[in-house]
Amino acid sequence: MKIDIISRELIKPSSPTPSNLKNYKLSLFDQICPFQYVPLVLFYSLEEAPQVQQSEVSSILRTSLSNTLTQFYPLAGRVKGESSVDCNDKGVDYIETRVDSQLSNIIDRPELDVLNQLIPYKLSFRVLSIDKEEEQQPQLAIQVNLFNCGGVVIGLCISHKIADGCTLSTFIKGWAATARGKPSLVCPSFISATLFPPREPIGFKHVGRILEAGLVTRRLVFSASTIAALKSEVVPYLAGIQPTRVEVVTALIWKKYGSIASTSMAFHPVNIRKRMVPALPEHCFGNLFLMANAVSNDETDLATLVTKLRVAIEKIDCDYVQERQGEDGFEAVMNDLKKIGELVSKGKVQVLRFSSWCGFPIYEADFGWGKPSWVSIATMDTKNSIIIMDSKYPGGVEAWVTVHEQDVAILDQLETFISSFPTF
Repeated sequence: MKIDIISRELIKPSSPTPSNLKNYKLSLFDQICPFQYVPLVLFYSLEEAPQVQQSEVSSILRTSLSNTLTQFYPLAGRVKGESSVDCNDKGVDYIETRVDSQLSNIIDRPELDVLNQLIPYKLSFRVLSIDKEEEQQPQLAIQVNLFNCGGVVIGLCISHKIADGCTLSTFIKGWAATARGKPSLVCPSFISATLFPPREPIGFKHVGRILEAGLVTRRLVFSASTIAALKSEVVPYLAGIQPTRVEVVTALIWKKYGSIASTSMAFHPVNIRKRMVPALPEHCFGNLFLMANAVSNDETDLATLVTKLRVAIEKIDCDYVQERQGEDGFEAVMNDLKKIGELVSKGKVQVLRFSSWCGFPIYEADFGWGKPSWVSIATMDTKNSIIIMDSKYPGGVEAWVTVHEQDVAILDQLETFISSFPTF
């Protein structure tokens, strides 16, 4: 695939950030998140909006992005110290490319090397070096890829330091609404630091790491019918519990891949916005999740693993969250991290890091030329990480699994469950 960069610039907010908003406070949860970029790729065929020409797309996206940044002003700033973002309107990276290829070629059989060319930062899950460099990094980067067939692909990389998957989804929703002329549809709320105050000094630093060689990422596509079959297999043993599609897919991958060791752990971040009393606004900005973890001592029964996962997630209720709020919440959060570290360090424990983006309305992101034909991620450089996303087909999911090449045979055991099995 031939891809040429047409332009590269910094897009700034259309109006200056007011002086009283220049210093955006990070929350405690933001502080403990690493300096990583999280990628997302949205594919548009433009077939649903023949009145929109590809030549208009760039102008629409640039203008609407600049206007959207006035609402999402921390994204145009730079991290300052351990606990704040200087909302100095330096802007976000914006790259435009011309791609000599057909959109259908990628969607029909995606290849990771190709997807990586469609995002602005090629190692988008990288950890930045731990020095003053991170204070100069944009919090958001966007690459708009214009295909010969008339299609458009938008690749985004957002800093995990200030945003989780829900915040990324909110930003995309707000940007798309602004592009359609409805800027007031999404109003982000910036109250996370009030609820979970930062601590300075925080007491620990994320260390840089060397990218591990020999990692393989596979995309596993589970259809709605396959998920229904998995649910019917476990429901008789769950005492009335109705498992979610994320729970059964997580349990299946955990069962197969966790079998490498006698003890395995499955981690899942839990969005706490709706688990608080009162519930936080849907568009509350920042990292607002707590990590659920479940331990298996060589259990192989799917229903047992679903139950363990459900118990771990339900533990994170309003009382659990409240204990981690306010000034006293720091000790509780640090104790959580300490316990996780102790569990992980015990002997040969297989640690699986799941993350679900299911339910985020990314497939609703209409910039004025229809909804995405497909949504994907790109490079992952963390071993044993699994991102679960909505499939482009209703009721299905896609699991993007990164493992060491020596363990790929374990994933081959899942072939009977999935709809397609491309290897990257």
